[in-house]
Order: sequence, then structure tokens, then C-alpha cells
Amino acid sequence: MCKGRKTTSGRHVLALALGMALGLLPLGAALASSNDNNVEWNGLFHDQGPLYDNHPEPTASQAVTLTLRTFKGDITSANIKYYDSADGQFHWVAMHWASNDPTGVFDYWQGTVPASSSEKYYRFQVNDGSSTAWLNAAGTTSSEPSSGDFFIIPGFKTPDWMKNGVMYQIFPDRFYDGDTSNDVTNGQYTYAGCATEQHAWGTSVTSNVGGCNSAVFFGGDLQGVIDKLGYIKNTLGADIIYLNPIFHSPTNHKYDTEDYFTVDPAFGSNALLQTLIGDIHSTGNGPKGYLVLDGVFNHTGDTSQWFDKYHWWSSNGAYESQSSTWYGWYTFQQWPNSYSGFFGIASMPKLDYGASGSAVRNEIYAGSGSVVQTYLKSPYGIDGWRLDAAQYLDAGGNDGSDATNHQIMQELRSAVKSVNANADIVGEYWGDASSWLDDGKEWDGAMNYNGFVQPVSEWICGVDESGNSASIPASQFDSWLRGTRADLPTDVQQVMTNFLGSHDTSRFATRCGGDIWKTYLALIFQMTYVGTPTIYYGDEYGMQGGADPDNRRTFDWSQATTTNAAVALTQKLVGIRNSYAALRTGSFMSLLTDDTHHLYAYGRFDASHRIAVALNDDSVTHTVTVPVWQLSMANGSTVTDLLSGSHYTVSNGNVVVSVQGHYGAILAQ
Repeated sequence: MCKGRKTTSGRHVLALALGMALGLLPLGAALASSNDNNVEWNGLFHDQGPLYDNHPEPTASQAVTLTLRTFKGDITSANIKYYDSADGQFHWVAMHWASNDPTGVFDYWQGTVPASSSEKYYRFQVNDGSSTAWLNAAGTTSSEPSSGDFFIIPGFKTPDWMKNGVMYQIFPDRFYDGDTSNDVTNGQYTYAGCATEQHAWGTSVTSNVGGCNSAVFFGGDLQGVIDKLGYIKNTLGADIIYLNPIFHSPTNHKYDTEDYFTVDPAFGSNALLQTLIGDIHSTGNGPKGYLVLDGVFNHTGDTSQWFDKYHWWSSNGAYESQSSTWYGWYTFQQWPNSYSGFFGIASMPKLDYGASGSAVRNEIYAGSGSVVQTYLKSPYGIDGWRLDAAQYLDAGGNDGSDATNHQIMQELRSAVKSVNANADIVGEYWGDASSWLDDGKEWDGAMNYNGFVQPVSEWICGVDESGNSASIPASQFDSWLRGTRADLPTDVQQVMTNFLGSHDTSRFATRCGGDIWKTYLALIFQMTYVGTPTIYYGDEYGMQGGADPDNRRTFDWSQATTTNAAVALTQKLVGIRNSYAALRTGSFMSLLTDDTHHLYAYGRFDASHRIAVALNDDSVTHTVTVPVWQLSMANGSTVTDLLSGSHYTVSNGNVVVSVQGHYGAILAQ
């Protein structure tokens, strides 16, 4: 926000007049700057993009030089105030004037936080004579903030391939049937009183028998993913594939694992998984790709050999005998029928992780032959794990979110990184996941329900991710985004998975009432915002679907070409994102919110490019005046809308662009 305008002091008049004559300075911004005991908030900016932080992922031996932007000549001094976890004290670093921006509108001030191995949090004190403003990740305030500081975490690095990639999520049974010989047929087996049902592709996902939706199969498999890699890699341009569970299980969703070491026969084989991984990693069929598997480690299925409720195994499971090898791997209140399950679901008995060094921890992640390490190693070599129900892993039947859960996650991280330091760990969490993300010791990122899915759904669709009425204006949308970014280190923000919908939400297109233009708008935002864009299969063409299981419909392959306007737009947007590092790891700056006309504009920029994105969430076309002077775009310079190809000239610090309803413009120079 801007706190008001000032009177220009005499020593600045000549310089400002010259700047305006040369077409460099926006008039209002220029006249706002002088030493008059009033810090101009509208000129202040810092984030940990490459122009403002020389080591966003420092080692313990790298000092971190931070840059603060102000209006030219506006302040008399600035300081970095940082808290060092090593001594529990605040420290001050005086900043010095370093340079002007290319347009001469702004000053850059710099200061350096010394190198050490300890985690630190910092904010800026900005002074104009007797006036002081404070700036941190949460925003600008007149009094010193007590939260929302920027992070410095030496030695913590999130995978670059995740920062720079686009993810495609696949629910295997519903994507493509590449091998009909392994299709689950009618009555092939019965589990929990439900006989399997084979449904024809494109038909209803609802069971013919009440309560048996998990027994409905369509035949999608790993061969189907292999067959359609060209669509994912080349048509869409996505390079990261996240598969919902693929291990042996009696249900279609496979979140009730029977055997972690065996690919479900309906999906293929372990050998076929190796082939899929090799094809994803290959550059011969498109860009090098990466594979993330779903790790369901909070609970097993009740058909697991370790539990064996239905006596499917020759050995005795915990349900069968208190003398079982695996009896202590579960928590029984009264054996055998009363035990801890995931949300009390009896078919998903909860694993008891016990103390550090326990057999369960060793089997799931700690041992060299553990589930987690096996698939990270040769002959598989997956690139990461998505952790299902991650906050619930615990001991004694408890539901996590405590010291034991964090200890488990720290150990799991150590195990993953010991095999592949470049592997990614994505936690499932629906709220503020910062407890697992703010110290670099647990997950790399999380499914971004809190900082993306929910606000995007409420702003564009007017409902939350469950379809309940909840509409927010652009200003609240922007505030929500800022707040959730401030919760996290920058390199974590850049690997948060930003999806419009998932296998656990209703479909985005359905939440938006089937208006495909709202999907267009959401795609434009998704591909230009901070984080890893994640496409839930079918969202790229506006697939419909209500709550589970309807959100897991079969993919309509007649839509999977660029003759579909949404698919064509997705392809174009992924190409734009891949072409501009500023959209992946550049700074993010809010430029405009207009609640009356439902407009939102922001900038993404680095040393190579300055990009302004203008979004129109109204149903009618609006003319948007984008204040690109905030991005140091000079008057008279040209910007190009990467979507339409139209060219615009910066005038008086602004670009004026007409944006269709539920659409956007991506203005680059």
C-alpha cells in the first residue's frame, strides 16, 4: 500500500524533472520521493528472488547479501534485523546504498548476513529521518512485526527439477488401458463383501452394488501411462509424473496396501515399472522426466501379510495371532477386532511406528531394503515420494502432528536423501504445513491446498475445494496468497504442488459450474504463479466430476488434442513457463487488485525478464491499467502479450491492456 504523497525537496527537483523528460519516471512515483520523515511504502520491495538474495539456498560457508528496494532518495537509512537460532539473539546489519534500478525510479540498498550453519529469520527496518517502516515476508508495517520474517536455512536445498517442472497426476485405473490382458473382470475376486466389477471406459464410476465403489475397475495400467507419455511430455509439455498408489491392493484406489514390494497385477509388474521409469527419464521421447510415487505409510490394508484379516497368506498376521512377527506393528485396543485404523476405517489398520529404530521404521524407510529406499535405488530409481496422510504417522495408535511424527519425518528425510540427495519429498497436508517445512529437516514441499487450491477455487469459482459457497474478492485473494507464501522458505514455495483439483476434491470445472473460461483463467494463474503447477489428469480439458468417486472418472481421449481449446492453452502456457525462468524462480510482486471489476495483476521477474500478468475474473472484458513501473519497465519500451502476441508500449509507467472475461494477459519484456 502507499501511505500518501510528499512534497519534493529542492535537491531532487532537477534530477526528477530530467528523469520525467527522458520518459523514465512515472510522475506520481517520482514526486513521492524525498527525505521528509515519511517512508513511502509503495516503493519498498524485497523477496528472495535472484535480484534480491545472492544465495537463496546458502551453504554454511556462504554469507547472504540481501537487497532492499526503495524509491530513489526516499530513505535516510536501512537495517537488517535478524534472529539467529544459534544464540537465540537478534543481530543488526547496517545497509548501504548500492545502486539505482535501470529506470532511475528506485534505489537498491544492500547488507550482508554473515555465514554460519544456523537457521535465521530476518526483517528490514527502513528509516526516513524520524519515520520508520518495517518490511518482512508478511508485508510492510509501521510497528515492528513479531512474525512473518524471511528465512535463511543454510544447507537446505529443494530439488531444482521440481522448481522448474510441471507435474501431471495420474489415477492409474482411469487414465488409459494399455494392456487389456490384465484387466480386472466381473467377479474376479471378492473383498470385504464386494465382488469386482469391470466397467466399460467412459461409463459410470459408481458400483452396481451399494457401498462397493472401490470394487469398480476400468483397466487403466502402467502400460497405458507408457503408451501416453508422448501426450504428457510433448502435447502438454509436463515433465514430472505423480502416480496415485500402484502397489498390490484389492481396491481400485490402492490406498489400502497389501504388498509394498509388488506392483498390482492389474497395473502390470515390477519389471514394467522399471520400463516406465526408464521411459520417463529418457530424452528420446520428449524432455527428461521424473517420477513421484504415492507412499501410503500411515496404514496398510487389512489384507497385508502383516495384518491378514482374511487369511489370504500362509503366515500368521497380527490379526490372526498375538504371537505374529507383526503383532507389534499395529495398535490393538482389544485383539483382534478393536484396533487403530486410519480415521477409524477398519480396512486400513494403522501402523505403529514405535520408537526410533523400531522394526516398522526399518521396514518402511530406515533400512537399506526398506520400501522407501528400494524404489529410490536401482533398478527402479524413482525421483520422489508423495507421502499420503503424512501428519498421521505416529506410535501407539496416535494420529501424529506431534514430536514423534516430526521425528519420523526427519528420519525419513535422512533416509531418502542418503540414497538420492536430489529426490523430492511431498507431504499431504490440507492446512498450514509450515511445521514440516520451515526448518529444512522434513519435507521439501507439500500439496498446496492451503496456499493455492482453496484460494483459487474461492476467487474463481466462488466455492471452496469441497464445493461449499465461499467467494472472495481479488484483494483478499492477494492477501491470502501473500500470507501463505510468508509461512514458508522461498525454495519451499517454489516446489509446493499447485493443483486445481485432486483425487480427493471435486473437479475444478464442476466447482466452476462447467464454465470452461474459468478453467482458462485458472490455468493462466497456475502456470505463472510461484510453485510447481500440477495437472490432475483431465483438468487440462475441463473434466467434470463431483466428490469421490466421481472425481476419478476415466480420461476422455477424444479431448486430448490441441483442437481442444483448453488443451491448446495448457500446451501454450507450459511452453511459456518453460521458456521464462522468471515464472519459475523469479520474484513475485503484487501490482493491482480491483475488487469492483474482479481484476488482479502481479509481476514475475529476474535479471533477464520482467513479466506482468493481468487476470480478469469478471464475465465481461475490462481494460486494465497495469503499473509496470513497479517492475522497472521504462516508458517507451515495448511489452508483448505472450498469449495473444499483441505488443504494447509502456506509457506514464503503465501498460493498458484489454482482457477478456475469465482470461488473462502475460506481458513480457
